[in-house]
Amino acid sequence: MRGFNEEAEDNVEINILPMIDVIFAILSYFIISTLFLTRFDGLPVSLPDAQTSERQPDANFTVTVDATGQVSLNREPISIESLKSAILKQVNPGQTTVVTIHADEDASHGKVVSVIDEVRTIENAKLAIATRPKGE
Repeated sequence: MRGFNEEAEDNVEINILPMIDVIFAILSYFIISTLFLTRFDGLPVSLPDAQTSERQPDANFTVTVDATGQVSLNREPISIESLKSAILKQVNPGQTTVVTIHADEDASHGKVVSVIDEVRTIENAKLAIATRPKGE
């Protein structure tokens, strides 16, 4: 007969491999999901470098001028003449709005100036020009 202290000890093991699999699955989910959290309203253009580039508040509107001279408002093609009316349709009277211009470095200077001129005619509109910090 066995006594209380004479019982055979079981070898107890903790298998951590499933826990590691779960941790890696959760980690990969968070890494992939954060990639989609960045907000970018403009079309892909090659922005010019600027040494004095500063971070600006998020824009209400993004106007993109690509290398071919095509103008887009929040990824939708638009003519320069209808740019002001399209922005004013979406803004309440007296509301301050931020318009960021994403102009490709190969875009026509005249086309970019025309867009800037059109945006500056909008009351209470702040204008920002997107650049890439030098060295990136």
